[in-house]
Amino acid sequence: MAGASATRDRDAARVPVLGLTVLYDAQCSLCTFLRGWLAKQPQLVPLRLVPAGSSEARALFPSLDHGATLEDITVMGDGGQVYRGAAAWVVTLWALREHRPLAHRLSTPAGARLAKGAMLTAAKWRETQSREGWGGGVYRRGDGWVYDPSSGWTYQPPACDSGTCATR
Repeated sequence: MAGASATRDRDAARVPVLGLTVLYDAQCSLCTFLRGWLAKQPQLVPLRLVPAGSSEARALFPSLDHGATLEDITVMGDGGQVYRGAAAWVVTLWALREHRPLAHRLSTPAGARLAKGAMLTAAKWRETQSREGWGGGVYRRGDGWVYDPSSGWTYQPPACDSGTCATR
């Protein structure tokens, strides 16, 4: 009977999840890439993608610690559920038609270790991107960076016609 009780606790008919809000760091290139990827995926549960710490996020979730949402992915369920870190990614994958089976595998004890490892790897990558030096910063067109889909980003220094251009 223990199995029957566990199934009742997860009964989607009693506590349906009709929508999820994914709070992502809009200043993180990995986060914005994943936001774009999520937006293109067929969804079984609608995802609302909102920049963490934004005025929209603060209006939607006034009692949430918005500073913490910039440190770790946070997903809010429409029934008041709060998911952080690896659990947030698992529930986000669960909302996607093509990735729900993966979410079920990641919700097992062995899968949870894998999901946590993936989150730690992403956090480490984000940390290296935020430092000055290698990989730090964002490529911006205004700074002279140009993107070509066939070759990627290249740097073309801005012209200095007046002779008073600043140098680095």
